[in-house]
Amino acid sequence: MADLGAHVAQSDVSDRLTSVVYFDSAPRTAAPPEPGHAVLDQRDERFVPHVLAVTTGTVVDFPNSDRIYHNVFSLSKTRPFDLGRYAVGRSKSLRFERPGIVRVFCDIHSHMSAFILVFSHPFFAVTDPAGRYRIDDVPPGTYTLVAWNEGVTSESRQVNVSDAGTTEADFSLR
Repeated sequence: MADLGAHVAQSDVSDRLTSVVYFDSAPRTAAPPEPGHAVLDQRDERFVPHVLAVTTGTVVDFPNSDRIYHNVFSLSKTRPFDLGRYAVGRSKSLRFERPGIVRVFCDIHSHMSAFILVFSHPFFAVTDPAGRYRIDDVPPGTYTLVAWNEGVTSESRQVNVSDAGTTEADFSLR
């Protein structure tokens, strides 16, 4: 097994410009991912984090940490839902069973939005504030690696991962 990582250069790295780097398809030797648990908080009239990446079967909690009501919903074909209005201190949860991109909104506050990217394999990473990423325990092979970012055309490239060491793949999204 090896690791894959490097840097995604962005003109203005911020929470809104967080990228997700992922394999277009899982390596043949990959075991099915373990369902996880994640949180997409509502805080200061924002979804935190703005971009969340999870594996299929993951349960996502949507707590309301604001002192005002929110209504979390999505019209996405991957996972349409409407959690209804709920107050501070309350939380609702959903399981995400299908891979794809889920755009999340608040029915009350039109400026609130987020993305949940759901993968059928564990070979993905969300970039850190400096644009760096790392995907661990990658089986040797040749893969198509994709860098996704809100509002930017995704970039993909072929990467060859060897048995040992770290493979690097940089992207420049604009």
